[in-house]
Amino acid sequence: MTTQAPVLSTGSEESGTSPERPGSSTRDTPAGVVPGTAGRTDRTWLRATGDAAWRFVGIAAAIALVVYLISLVQIVFVAVYLALVLTAVLLPLGNLYDRALPRALAMVASLLTLLAVVGSLTTYVVATITARSEDLVAQLTTGLDSLAASLPFDVGTSEDWLVNGGAWFERNSGAVLDQALQGANLAATGVTVVVLAVFLTIFFLTGGGSIWRWFIAQLPARLQRTWEAGGETGWRTFSGYTRGIAFVALADATMAGIFLTVMGNPLALPLTVVVFLAVFVPMVGPVAAIVISAAVTLATGDPTAAIIVAVGMTVIAQIDANVLQPLITGKQVNLHPVAMALAITCGTVLAGLLGAVISVPLTAVSWAVFSRLRRQPGTDGGVAAGRADDPGRDAANNDGAGDDSTGDDGEGAPTPAAGLPAATQ
Repeated sequence: MTTQAPVLSTGSEESGTSPERPGSSTRDTPAGVVPGTAGRTDRTWLRATGDAAWRFVGIAAAIALVVYLISLVQIVFVAVYLALVLTAVLLPLGNLYDRALPRALAMVASLLTLLAVVGSLTTYVVATITARSEDLVAQLTTGLDSLAASLPFDVGTSEDWLVNGGAWFERNSGAVLDQALQGANLAATGVTVVVLAVFLTIFFLTGGGSIWRWFIAQLPARLQRTWEAGGETGWRTFSGYTRGIAFVALADATMAGIFLTVMGNPLALPLTVVVFLAVFVPMVGPVAAIVISAAVTLATGDPTAAIIVAVGMTVIAQIDANVLQPLITGKQVNLHPVAMALAITCGTVLAGLLGAVISVPLTAVSWAVFSRLRRQPGTDGGVAAGRADDPGRDAANNDGAGDDSTGDDGEGAPTPAAGLPAATQ
């Protein structure tokens, strides 16, 4: 019979720790850092920074590619953008007509109403300027002569300017002809864009829901819910901003028209149109409207009237910036003024006036979609799982993807399933 020697326990075993190996001391290890992991922490930080840098490079390359592709089909992009703007503005009027007319006919009637209003205003402006052309030329000539006489240096008179202009035209007739041809080409391009935009608007108004559902049905099932959420948020932001800025532009134009008429400006109505269009160019447009209004008043009147007009238009611009836009479009454009300024600058550098116009709404839509998808749980996995657990929804989308049947009324009313359809209710 053998006996087993008793096992003696050490202090390290009683405390639950293993004895230290020779040369491995933890006395110099910083608090909160596991011994031997300092190098791994540095490598992990470096790896995470590198991954983020590559993602940023990939996103920047994708954005650059999209901008380049848009530049190749700029006419189509402008037409689609204008059609979306018209759709967002006309949907409330179409819904109003929908109470008495079939859905498709109500949407077409809303578009015809807009065309009638724009045509009437254009005809009235042209007729007013044509009827008062002689008086306007006389006032403009007198105002320019008075302005030239008040300057401390000699710049000649209006007659001298006409003579010098005629001589310059004779010397540069070839260049002027080339510019005229380019202008005619630009006008033809503009007509093409407007016609295509009106054509697309008709289909967006009458069948936007079916177009969107068809597009969603072509995506993989795991991505459909994400695209639906992004589409809903993007269209809600874009349509809200467009309707809000249109209302603000109408309010500014009304105030400016009344003010210029009271001041006796002979070009009050054309300047009112300028103010209306300038609102669609954030930050830059109102300043340009002030300068143009003051310059026209200075050319057709006296310096005192020009100063009064400049002050009055500045007050209108302040009402726009500090009262109307925060109340009407502030909830849709959740952007800091610095972000808006950078977006407008980048848009102007990339695409000129067009970039200045579309930079703010596109930035607002992109940020809204990013914020929605970032807050949505399971964007990569949870959404796909939720989508897979709802086969009835997939079947409904697939069944309605290729036809124009939308609402319960059978008149083409879109369903609130996603982005564009949600706003057409």
